Parts: sequence; structure tokens; C-alpha cells
Amino acid sequence: MRRYGIEFWRAAPFIRLLIPLIAGIVLGQYGKPPLPYLGIIVAICMSGIVSFRFLPASHKYKWRWVNGGCFTLFIICGGSMLMHHRNITYQNNWVGNYITQSAAISLRLQEPLVEKPNSYKALASVTSVYHNQQWRPAKGNVLLYFRKDSIAPPLQYGSIIIIQKPLQPITNSGNPGGFDYRQYCAFQDIYYQVYLQRNDFLQTNERSKNALGQLLINTRTNVLSIFRQWVPGQIETGVAEALLIGYRDDLDKDLVRAYSNTGVVHIIAISGLHLGMIYGLMLALLKPFRNQKWMRWLKPLLILLVLWGFSLLAGAVASILRSVVMFSFIVIGESLGRRTNIYNTLAASAFCLLIYDPYFFWDVGFQLSYTAVLSIVLFMKPIYRCCYFQNKLLNTIWELNAITLAAQILTLPIILYYFHQFPNLFLITNFIAVPLSGFILYGELVLLLVYKIPYVNLYTGKSISFLIHQMNLFIERTNQLPFSVTDQVNISLTQTLLLYFTIVLLAWWILQRKTIGLLVGSSFLLVFFIIRSVTLINQRQQQKLIVYNIPKHSAIDIIQGQSFVFWGDDTLRNQNFLQNFHLLPSRVLNGVKESGSLPEQLIHYPLIAGSQKTVLVIAPSFRVPSPQQKIPVDLIILTGNPGIYLSQLAAVFDCSQYIFDSSNPLWKIRYWKKDAESLHLRHHTISEQGAFEVEL
Repeated sequence: MRRYGIEFWRAAPFIRLLIPLIAGIVLGQYGKPPLPYLGIIVAICMSGIVSFRFLPASHKYKWRWVNGGCFTLFIICGGSMLMHHRNITYQNNWVGNYITQSAAISLRLQEPLVEKPNSYKALASVTSVYHNQQWRPAKGNVLLYFRKDSIAPPLQYGSIIIIQKPLQPITNSGNPGGFDYRQYCAFQDIYYQVYLQRNDFLQTNERSKNALGQLLINTRTNVLSIFRQWVPGQIETGVAEALLIGYRDDLDKDLVRAYSNTGVVHIIAISGLHLGMIYGLMLALLKPFRNQKWMRWLKPLLILLVLWGFSLLAGAVASILRSVVMFSFIVIGESLGRRTNIYNTLAASAFCLLIYDPYFFWDVGFQLSYTAVLSIVLFMKPIYRCCYFQNKLLNTIWELNAITLAAQILTLPIILYYFHQFPNLFLITNFIAVPLSGFILYGELVLLLVYKIPYVNLYTGKSISFLIHQMNLFIERTNQLPFSVTDQVNISLTQTLLLYFTIVLLAWWILQRKTIGLLVGSSFLLVFFIIRSVTLINQRQQQKLIVYNIPKHSAIDIIQGQSFVFWGDDTLRNQNFLQNFHLLPSRVLNGVKESGSLPEQLIHYPLIAGSQKTVLVIAPSFRVPSPQQKIPVDLIILTGNPGIYLSQLAAVFDCSQYIFDSSNPLWKIRYWKKDAESLHLRHHTISEQGAFEVEL
């Protein structure tokens, strides 16, 4: 049985560094303490640590807690200062400090253009800004969208362009429960975007590119061209690209949803699984040379070069960086002849990554990676020991299932919090799909070696395509089972933390036989169910209307209790991606499912009459009546670009607020807003101000 006492802390010193570092990062993100105050505290802590070294030995033991407190506070302040340094908006040369209507901006493309349905997209970094009659160095990233007929001559990685078009701040849709896209971009130093036509930018003759970046892009381009040439099937090619190098632009969105629902999305999201396969392959290839003296230093060097090269090729995302740093610690430790403590290795890799980029702490892949590995380390052996099989095959199968089960324990709260679902058949799907993905991965590596050999390249590509097709078929058929996933589970951050407290304490009780773990863990679980019950009671009593922000679409949910009726474009019902991205998060948040009608609520198109408010929906088919007196209405929603003036409506309806949804063109909305201001009418523009929600 493990002992988690003084010896454990001595064997895993990085845990004592990681905890205050995370506390400092969280404090820096949400508390935003002033930098001068942090500097003063750091100076005081440093003075305390230095003074402690000169104390007599008898006093050092007595006042050791002061030294520990100063060191901990020093790390916390260091984490907050790290966040201050990492936040580009605090820097004087941030592009946001120079934004004006007439400022010229020089931009360098950081990636090749990516084709979208109506435009080309690329990430660019700001190099300089023309300010006060001179070019000044500036920093920041900008998302560029080029009109498809505007790229002439073609732009490439490293191209320098100059624009004078105003940058637009990145905003969220404002849809309830929606993805925080603005925060996601901010963590990558992206605060602005701009849509460019041919006359909106000037391409210079200069190209500024990083040699390593160019090498990686060229390598990735060559890999993509090989897969697209030799792996038959568009869907199969997209999976092959995602599985090996993390390129997801060609993935079928419905297929990604099926992988997510069945609990195997990690196969097509580059993670430690892929790196582990590469690591295992390297060990197998180098095993015949293990007795050679020169292999002692060459082996770790080759493994590290391959692992880091693969990680960079895959985009160096947080989940794979965690793995490559952890593998690096293991490889270096083994080469030095030292056994590593897995907890210390995990903490050290996390510490290094957070020092490199503290924003990794909010990356879902980072969180899932560490909780999955920690969960396997803690719970795999206890689960495995629950059953014993003499048959080696059955024993191996049970061992694989024990690993999968163990990984789910600590990742469960995160999965419920971010994805609002749980894959019920994850054991079956992982048991089939993970080994199959290993064969596919190794097959892709073989294809990269033989793609110039006639016939061998053809049949290797067909074999890869066949295996991917069978894996997709298995995942899709499993996803079609009615009990494959428990969805629409919404828990708050508080409930997520309560679940973690419950899991940790109950595990302490089971593994260490500590009765207090059972008592306190049960108490946390009880609080969790109380909060959940209160939430369900409130959902059954809700009555509201939500106008969603979906570009060029009309979408309205009328909610009563745990049911809703949808009004909007019929095309939305046939586009699963738009529904899942824009509508589903709100419905999960409100705990509602679609109903044909709401019996306790009066809905007669175009009128919605709630217990508190009356809403009128005006579409192109609406005809303005001619009543003898004004009709009282609380809200009027204009949708679908109706040919109507606000003055006409104001003359007929006594309305306190007008809503312009996203299906209306921008020029029409601007015209309505001018009318509303001249008539002193309150108004809400969905495309600018986000979704609109009101209690009925």
C-alpha cells in the first residue's frame, strides 16, 4: 500500500512547487493584483529566505514554517507576475494601443491560407504600426479573412501585407451556454479580426519566415499531399491526417460528433496516446542494438529528437506537449540510470509547461491529459486486482479495460463540465478502436517511407483506407445505439469541484480504509445532489424566450418548464453542426427538450403571449394592421428582412423594445437603428450585442 507522508513529499518536490504556481496563475487571471505590490511582496519574501540562511541551527527548526511560507508566497507571486507578463494587453507595444480608423498595420502570415466556404482564413502576427508619422514595432495576432477572389498573387507563409482597414474586436455570439470564443482567442494573443477584399491590403515583396516554421509547414504539406494521393476516400483521408499530424480541417463534422459520443475522440485529437505509440515503436526499433556501447547516449538522443519532432509537426498543442515533456523526463532519467517518481515527473512536466505558457492551465486537452494519467497511476492497479484471469489473453484484455476504467475516474467531472455528456459504451469502443488506430498509425508511417515505390504505395494506402473505414463504421454504428451516450448533462463549476472532492475522499476511504473519507465524501455528494435538485426545480418553473445569434439565420426558442418550441429557419434543422454549436449548449444549460406544443402558453403565430410579456414576431409575410388604437406589445422581433419601416410599426404598436435578429442584412439593421434613435425607441441588435433572452 502506498504511503503519502513526508517521504512522498521528498520524492516529489515538484508537487510542492506546482500547487503554489497554479494558485498564483489563477490569482493573476482573476484577481489581477497590481504588479508593484507583487514586486514588494517578492522582495520581502526573498529577504526572509536569505535571512533564514543566517539563523543559528537551533532557530532554523523552530522557524522553518516562516521559511516555507516565504518560499510558497514567492512562488504564488511569481505565478501572478508570470500571468501579467504573458498577457499581451499589458505590454506597451500591443497593437490594441494603436488602433485607429486610419492606422496602417504591417502583418506577417504565420500559416498557409486555409480555405473556408466563403473565404480564406489565416493567422497573422503584427510586426509594426504606422503611428505619429513613423512605423513603430508592435505585437499581437490577428485573424485574417480574405475574399476568395482577392488572393492574387497568392499569399504564403511568411508573406508581409499592409492594411489600413480598421480591425474588428473578436466577440462572442452571446448565446446562452455557448463556447467562449473570445477567451479562447485571447489565450492565443488574438483580440482582433478583419475581412479583406483585394483593395484592402497591399502585398509587399518581403517574406519573413522562421526556418524551423517553414520546415514544419513544408513537411506537413508533403505529408498531407501523400495522404490525399494514396489514401482513397475523402472521409478516410481526413481521419488519416488528423490521426498522424493533428490536421483537422478535412474531418467530417458528423463523424467527429460520433467519435465524441462514443468516447474515442482522443484518437483523432493528437494526445499522449499517439506519442506513446511512437515511443513504443522507437524502443522496438532500437532494441536489437541495446548491447552496443554507443547506444547508451544515442538511444535517448534519437528518441527525444523523434518525439519532439513529431510534437512540433502536430502543432505542439498542450495535450501532446504534456506528453513529450513527461516522456523527456523519463528518457533522461533512464539514461542517467535513475528511477523516476511518476508523481514528480507529472508535476515537473506541468510546472515546466505552465512556466512556458500559463494559459495552458485553461486548455481542456491539458486538463484531460493530466487527470487521465494521474487517474491511471492511482486507480489502475486497484481496479486490475479486483479480478484475476489465468488465461493470458483474458488477463491482457482485463488489463486494457482496467486502464480505460481508471482513466475515466478523474476525467469524468471535466467531461461532464465541458462536453455535457458521458459515453456509456467507452469500454467497448476503446477496446476496439484504440488498437485499430495503432495499426493505422504505424501503417501511415510505413506509407511515408514507401510512397515513391510503385504498387507498394497503392496497396499500403488502400489498406490504411480500409482500416479507417472499418473503424469509422464501427464508431458510427455504435453511436446509433439509443443507449450509447448520456447527453444533456449540465453541471456548474461548483458541482464539478464537489464531484472531485467526492471522488478523492471516497477513493481515500476505499484505498486507505479511512472512515472519515467516507463521511466527508458522502457529505460533498449530498451537497452536489441538493444543488442539482434545486436546479431541476428551477428549470421546471422557467418561462423564457431566446433569440439566438446565428449569422444569416433566424432562430428562436420559446421555453416553458423543460420543453421548448423552435421558431426559425428550416435549414437549421438540417444542419447538425450549426444546431450543436449554437443551439444545443443553450438547451443543455436550460435542461429542455423539444416539444410539439406548449399547452400552458398561448402561441399563435406571429404572437407569443406569456404570463408576463407579449412578443410579436414580424417576418416578410407580416402585414401591418390598421387598428383604431395602438396595440400594446412588450417586444417586437424583426426577422428575415421584412420590408417594413419602424415608423409604421410605432404608429400601430405600443412597444417598449425592438429586436433585430441576425437574419436581417447589416444595411437594413443600420437603417432601422437610425429610425429607432430618431423615434426614441429601445432596440437590441443580435449580430452586435449577442443573443437576447427574456422571461415570458
